Amino acid sequence: MNKAFTREPDGAIDDDDDVASPASAALPSGAKNYLTPAGYARLRAELMALLDDERPKIVEIVSWAAKNGDRSENGDYLYGKKRLREIDRRIRFLTKRLDIAQVADPSIHHGSHQVFFGATVTYVDRRQQEHTVTIKGVDEVDNLHGEISWVSPIARALLKSRVGDELQLMTPGGREQIEVVEVRYPKPEAGAPTA
Repeated sequence: MNKAFTREPDGAIDDDDDVASPASAALPSGAKNYLTPAGYARLRAELMALLDDERPKIVEIVSWAAKNGDRSENGDYLYGKKRLREIDRRIRFLTKRLDIAQVADPSIHHGSHQVFFGATVTYVDRRQQEHTVTIKGVDEVDNLHGEISWVSPIARALLKSRVGDELQLMTPGGREQIEVVEVRYPKPEAGAPTA
């Protein structure tokens, strides 16, 4: 039977319940979810917005639509229930990720020339092209802005290296030699501890 003609029970939960994005699956099993303070704040703000604003609005719409009679052809009810499942799925995902979060403030390494979590690293490849990346948490990276996850191959190669180190990076095209030329960290806020 075609899946389009089957009815999903109201309490059904998808098998991929906790998969929110392709990047979210990249967190190694049993590993801590390292986040910068800004990344943690952003995820927490999203969770609170879902819990305090969006979910109550959708519940109100679904409740109103359910009172209107035939639910099988009621678009507000059907869309609302679908959206409610999506919101609940995202709430569960965010809650689990924030529960295992380990907030690591990169500013404590300000002035250091060694690569740790949160560093902005500039390196050159064998063609002498410069690349700049910032190492962040799995749930906070934005690849369009040069941010990479701490579990990515390039981050794994860069972590613990120092300015001037030449590293071997495994790429789909084979081994590539890169050299670390600069390491930067954000400045600590006033009153914050330093390393």
